[in-house]
Amino acid sequence: MRDTQVLLLPGWQNSGPDHWQSRWEALYGDQRVQQHDWMRPLRGDWQIQLEEAVLAADRPVALVAHSLGCILVAAWAAHSRLVDRVRGALLVAPGDTERDDLRQMIPGWAPIMRRRLPFAACMVAATDDPYCAAARSRAMARDWGARFVDAGPLGHMNAESGLGDWPEGRRLLDELLAASATDKN
Repeated sequence: MRDTQVLLLPGWQNSGPDHWQSRWEALYGDQRVQQHDWMRPLRGDWQIQLEEAVLAADRPVALVAHSLGCILVAAWAAHSRLVDRVRGALLVAPGDTERDDLRQMIPGWAPIMRRRLPFAACMVAATDDPYCAAARSRAMARDWGARFVDAGPLGHMNAESGLGDWPEGRRLLDELLAASATDKN
């Protein structure tokens, strides 16, 4: 994967040191897209930060999103002219920002963009995620044209889920990028 820059897109409140995204950053040198405000996320601001990170990359990118990061990918892809630089997106445990409680906690992120993504994508979601019902995750994956992987009962697939370095997730990312490279040849 040396020919691809992995951009990590944490969700609301960022990913702490025990989160698999932080572990991937340390293990593989993946780059976290920094946001101005992790506690009060503004959709437009987050999209600009992603746009700038993709623009600054010196090679094609893979987007690895968790929770609100998944919703960010869909919103960004609907408006960016840089989508051709994306080889694929691994979308993990999307947060349902159309749900009343989340809409109040994280205003400005509804409605969720439901257009087909212009690049290969794989969504991984748990059956018992407290921030998104399993049926909603499946519907988002379908609308985005993403392969869906049922992770079973793993909650929000964060540090509390006990995923550690989450090698299964890295394998899914590698498979996604390998398939994307084959499709382009």
